[in-house]
Amino acid sequence: MNFARQVVAYKKYFIDFYSKQPDNVQVKIEWTLNLIRVMRRVPEKYFKHIEGTKGLYEIRVEVAGNMFRIFSFFDKENLVVLGNAFHKKSRKTPKTELEKALTIMKEYQHEKNDNFRSAQEES
Repeated sequence: MNFARQVVAYKKYFIDFYSKQPDNVQVKIEWTLNLIRVMRRVPEKYFKHIEGTKGLYEIRVEVAGNMFRIFSFFDKENLVVLGNAFHKKSRKTPKTELEKALTIMKEYQHEKNDNFRSAQEES
């Protein structure tokens, strides 16, 4: 099967959230992540850029009226990196979750740059 994107979890941020969810939520999360893997154009209902940020997206999962959000960002053009996730209980995204997502994205980019520099120094 040809995938439009690869989806990976960065550190344990997403995994910690995912592992605490009931089976029906995990199934819907997997379904949504697979949609992001295979569809060239993912509907905004499932995958949306967060306004006012540079490169931060939210993966949107709904299960029986409950909303879940997984923050993510791209590395290159087809690698989606999963960061933190939360159960959305109000219309507005909690500022603490958004700030955490931005911090995780910076941490990832910083780590990637450090690893790139280390690899260059070794060669």
